[in-house]
Amino acid sequence: MTDFSKLLNKEQFEAATAGDGPLLVLAAAGTGKTRTLVHRVAYLIENGVDPNRILLLTFTNRAAREMLERAEKVVGPEVATIWSGTFHSICARLLRRYGNAIGYQPGFQILDEDDQKKLIGEIIKTNFKDAKDFPKKDVVAKMLSEAANEQRPVADIASRWQTKAAGFEPEDIEKVAALYAARKLELNSMDFDDLLVNGLKLLKTQERIRTMLQEHFLHVLVDEYQDTNGLQAEFTDILAGRHRNILAVGDDFQCIYTWRGAQIENILEFPKRWPGCRIVKLERNYRSLPGVLDVANVVMKDACGQFDKTLRAFREGDGEKPWLYKVYDGHAQANEILKLVNEVHSYGYRYSDIAVLYRGHYQSIDIQMTMARMGTPYRITSGVGVFEQIHTKDVIAYLRLLLNPADELSFLRLVELLPGVGEKSAQGYWKKLAHRFDASRREDREALGNMLGAKAKAVWPPLAKCLERAADHLLADETGELIEDFCDMFYEDHLNREWEAAEASDRLDDVRELAAQIADGREGLVKFLSEVALMTNLDVRRNDPGLDRVTLSTVHQAKGMEWPVVIVPWLTEGMFPSSKAAEEGRLDEERRLFYVAVTRAKDKLYLFVPQVRKMPDGGMFPVDASTFVKEIPERLVNIRRVQSYPAAYFGGYGNRGYGGYGGGYRKPAPQPTYRTTWRR
Repeated sequence: MTDFSKLLNKEQFEAATAGDGPLLVLAAAGTGKTRTLVHRVAYLIENGVDPNRILLLTFTNRAAREMLERAEKVVGPEVATIWSGTFHSICARLLRRYGNAIGYQPGFQILDEDDQKKLIGEIIKTNFKDAKDFPKKDVVAKMLSEAANEQRPVADIASRWQTKAAGFEPEDIEKVAALYAARKLELNSMDFDDLLVNGLKLLKTQERIRTMLQEHFLHVLVDEYQDTNGLQAEFTDILAGRHRNILAVGDDFQCIYTWRGAQIENILEFPKRWPGCRIVKLERNYRSLPGVLDVANVVMKDACGQFDKTLRAFREGDGEKPWLYKVYDGHAQANEILKLVNEVHSYGYRYSDIAVLYRGHYQSIDIQMTMARMGTPYRITSGVGVFEQIHTKDVIAYLRLLLNPADELSFLRLVELLPGVGEKSAQGYWKKLAHRFDASRREDREALGNMLGAKAKAVWPPLAKCLERAADHLLADETGELIEDFCDMFYEDHLNREWEAAEASDRLDDVRELAAQIADGREGLVKFLSEVALMTNLDVRRNDPGLDRVTLSTVHQAKGMEWPVVIVPWLTEGMFPSSKAAEEGRLDEERRLFYVAVTRAKDKLYLFVPQVRKMPDGGMFPVDASTFVKEIPERLVNIRRVQSYPAAYFGGYGNRGYGGYGGGYRKPAPQPTYRTTWRR
């Protein structure tokens, strides 16, 4: 028998060797959550539980495989018969066996995302006369997915997506949903969301099957419980209903996915749903140095609606306190981050040991451009840089066409944004215009307007006016206003036609930040577009995971990961926390998001607070430090005020020292080198 007390700390041991009954393990960041689950599985098997009667639910197949591989090292090959996998894979397995009870044959097909969108597209095209003006199949698919996962009527979700520019009625989406459901049944197929919906339906409507499965599964173990939605929580509650041996492992502090269906209430109310539930807290952190944890603890100390937890550092040595940088603006921040990355690299850290974690993709534009200019290697976790995203490419095409009337690709992309205009029509317009469209010429604008169909004609006048005004903006070097006009007069409505309101707003933020970057540059629009072209051509090589590169990531994408060095930019009100979150009353989740960002750091943590934000018209306005930063006592951080910069640190922006901001350049004091023994 394994002596688990020698392999686990006190709290881990208590959770892994707990007796029967419901158990909630609150595993704070870096406290050995996976280790505890692995040894719980091993303990159950060593104490006579048939592995086939253990159900282990995770959110990724990789997590399930990792846990079983590690458990096998403890107790041997018996773990192979455990029911383990994601919620979707376990539901698929049950439906293969028992799906005929709800109308599906065992050989049903699971539709991938492309198949799903193809079916929805065919339904829209066949059943709606104005299919081109109907929401895109991708958007409809997302609506149906939200309705399924939130267990709400399709009409309610459609109403939430509806905007003045969207051009559809909720009843239209209901019709698509009904036809889509019938078509799937006819094809004996389920999409990804159906696996959860039908898995739960099987348990709720088929008493014989429910009773059999409840009897079969002696223990139900759930990983990352804070990320469960209503379907998943109800599914596990039902399966564990007979024996009451349910183990939920999670951290309410890390519930950051409510925007995609996670319900923090599932973990907060777990003890109420399961009377007699034991709670074990894992608070000993094996990842971070004490200074990092001090910041994490103080930020979460007074958070509302949470379980009380305090991270305690296992690693010896105080190291250095986190650094709080106060810089002038986004450019100063980007250049100081560049300098910092190179300094840390010179200490002996690899570039891949460093991560820059931001609240939203648009906040990385300046950082991406500065690193690209100076040749600092980086990768983007999403695999898509800001300048490769659809909305950014739309705006870039608009700008390129203004500068080059012979740019066919930019013309085609811009014109195809108009409703009812497809690739073939756009190519026809280009041919009739003799392969040239000069937006500054009234004759060209009128010629194109006369060619357009009725749907495009309805939105052409404001775009034509935008193109007319562009000539004056170019002459006056008002590059930011070019994008502002494009958004205000045309593109914002286009985004609202194509995307749900929140998504459209996020994309508009990206575009407006791009406008501010261009407006604040000193090389002009031509140089800016040339640099963008060079950056996008390097994207494939940049994201090669085998290369030593700095990681640029949103905090959401960084969850579950860790780096020796973490840099968090734009810790100002309206940026982190985001203004949208503040307006919608979601500051608690923003606080948890900040906690996740901080606790990704092992050795070094750098927090950046700019003093001003640039506007698309080239102006600026002061910004306040993030409420989360204000809550950190000064004794917990080293504060560095960067007052001005030498020209060398401006990565291509030219000699733009901020002499008026606190006097001349002050060279920062050298940072101490802190090396850890684990690094290769």
